[in-house]
Amino acid sequence: MSSPFPAEGGNPFELLFSQLGQMFRSSGPVNWDLARQFSQWSAAEGTDLGNVEPLERIRLEELVKVADLHVADVTGLPTSSTGRVVTVRPVTRADWAVQTLEAWKPLLGALAGSLNQAAAEGSAPQAPGGPGAGADEEDLAGGLEGMLRPLMPGLQAAFLGLQFGSMLGSMAQRALGQYDLPIPRPPGDELLVVAQNVTAFAADWSLSADDVRLWVCLSEVTHHAVLARPSVRSRLEELLTAYVSGFDPSAASLEDRLADVDPSDPSSLERVLGDPAALLGEIQSDEQRRLLPQLASLLAVIEGYVDHVVDEVGRRLIGSHGPLTEALRRRRVERGQGERMVERLLGVELRQEQYDRGTSFIRGVVERAGREALSQLWTLPHALPTPSEVEAPGLWLERISLPGN
Repeated sequence: MSSPFPAEGGNPFELLFSQLGQMFRSSGPVNWDLARQFSQWSAAEGTDLGNVEPLERIRLEELVKVADLHVADVTGLPTSSTGRVVTVRPVTRADWAVQTLEAWKPLLGALAGSLNQAAAEGSAPQAPGGPGAGADEEDLAGGLEGMLRPLMPGLQAAFLGLQFGSMLGSMAQRALGQYDLPIPRPPGDELLVVAQNVTAFAADWSLSADDVRLWVCLSEVTHHAVLARPSVRSRLEELLTAYVSGFDPSAASLEDRLADVDPSDPSSLERVLGDPAALLGEIQSDEQRRLLPQLASLLAVIEGYVDHVVDEVGRRLIGSHGPLTEALRRRRVERGQGERMVERLLGVELRQEQYDRGTSFIRGVVERAGREALSQLWTLPHALPTPSEVEAPGLWLERISLPGN
């Protein structure tokens, strides 16, 4: 194998950065190819997971039909977003990561654009050495800065590609279905279920695999029915897009951090690019803080409603409903680092208090106006509750002119 450096003459650092430039070349704010490859690799933890077992596939296909019928009956909502039949697609962790990356690309792209725009408005990185540096040191620093600057867009795109891929790969190792985070996906009626994670969860908690499969199907179909409603989808997408577009990184972002790269030490570049907090830090803007209560309230109501429907159906159909519900509650509390990072980035942090808040709202509506009133949440364009109405269901009932307040 030939050396990457010239045998005689030339600047080895110049050649090194030229090769890095080719590696990190990207036509946009995110290196999507790198994100895709890294998401697959981190989801599979460097191994090939193979295909889903045919028997698991058949069982999930049977159970999603059962779930679809019962969810439609309890909610009164169409479960399909296209008018077709809802189906399930059992996938591997790597498949889930790639499909989710593609589905979330608009949001992740808006996030990357926000970060890169703010970084571009910052000041140029200061050359190492400072005022007291000698002429030779200043020349070397200036030369390194000159070689780094053309690489910055590609390096930033590569950084975000690695970061997004790593986070989605980490999520894929625990995700049960496509709505572990309630984020709308492109229109379609094929639901993703990570078969390996479903069976692993059942085994870890000594639960019936079929009970867990049915619960996942019920949860996915209910989420799908709610998020397909035009008023819900448009409002949630509006809030999510506004949130991810609102980050306000300081000028000291990736460019400043690259000043710490030692060209003679490859591990220094890895340290800069491998730290999730290296670029993000504490960069939430005032506008995002204003949006969060609205986003949190809508997500709480969605999750509270899904839990209500799944519990109502699950009590009748799932033999281990009690132990399964407790295991799932524990699972929510024990979210992984990748999940928490994605939640913070997208503004969808779901902690147990959020689920409890949504449950209290749904219970309050049912106690005052009956289960039929819940359908108004998703069918009336103006009916999505405000943050104050989530705390006081009677206010919501009064505003939409339903009895029982």
